[in-house]
Parts: sequence; structure tokens; C-alpha cells
Amino acid sequence: MKAEVKLYATLARYLPDDTGRRAPRILEIDKDTTINQLLKHLKVPRKSAKLIFLNGVHATGDETLSDGDRLGVFPPVAGG
Repeated sequence: MKAEVKLYATLARYLPDDTGRRAPRILEIDKDTTINQLLKHLKVPRKSAKLIFLNGVHATGDETLSDGDRLGVFPPVAGG
């Protein structure tokens, strides 16, 4: 299966980077892989993944990915 994965801001460094760009990556994933399992595989510290969106909808990380899913993960943000 394939899923589009975009890790934003400081999390982008955890994506495989074979092109030198920080664009979304189409990753090959195993059937029944959860978001948390994928983040662990990419070595993203779970506490660093503050906001998770699966196909544009807020997710907890326990959801199972399906072929063609779009995953976006944001770190904690601050500002004012």
C-alpha cells in the first residue's frame, strides 16, 4: 500500500529524503499499519507529533492507514 506522508516544520527531518526537498513523500507501508507504528518506524518521537491529520481529519494516532491515505503531522507550536 502507499500513503502520502507530510511531516511539517522540525519533523520534516524524519522523512526519507532522496530528493533534497521537503515535499510530501509517497511511502510504501504494510497493510494494517497504524499511524503510531509508521511514526515509530520513521523514528519520530511520539511526544513531538502534537497534531495529526488523516485525510484532513484530526486523528489520534491509533487509526489504521489505508491505501491512498494522506497523513499530515505537526510538532507543538508556540507563538503569539
